[in-house]
Amino acid sequence: MSAQPPLTAIHRVVAACRAGTHAPAVAPLRSGWVVLGERQVLAGYCLLLPDPVVPHLNALDAGARAAFLADMALLGDALIEVTGALRINYATFGNVEPALHAHVFPRLAGEPEAIRGAQPWALDWEAAPAYAAASHGALQARIAAALARRTRHP
Repeated sequence: MSAQPPLTAIHRVVAACRAGTHAPAVAPLRSGWVVLGERQVLAGYCLLLPDPVVPHLNALDAGARAAFLADMALLGDALIEVTGALRINYATFGNVEPALHAHVFPRLAGEPEAIRGAQPWALDWEAAPAYAAASHGALQARIAAALARRTRHP
């Protein structure tokens, strides 16, 4: 009997989203879950987590891969609408947490010049506000509503 690999933080968050217990959860999409980042290093920073969890993008079949990438772009569209972002930064790595997940960062016109050209990992994550329903709930609801408008079928 082979040992199961340890579950990643992505597995744990997806399980909590399914159970309805992950407070930063924004909405389910066709390919998985949108959640607000636990540190809002840029206002509106979200992650797209696949459900079921897979090790990386290339582990998905063509249809699931297309759905995940389309949902990632759909999330970007919603963030542009809600935050007024000039552009969206997308990132998938999986080196620290070896499970597919996409980081989706809205980049705003009002960012301080010192960070305007910086990639998100160069920012001060420790100083970034932690997710809190009291301070991020309204943004979370607006993102959920923008996603719902984009996923309604006639």
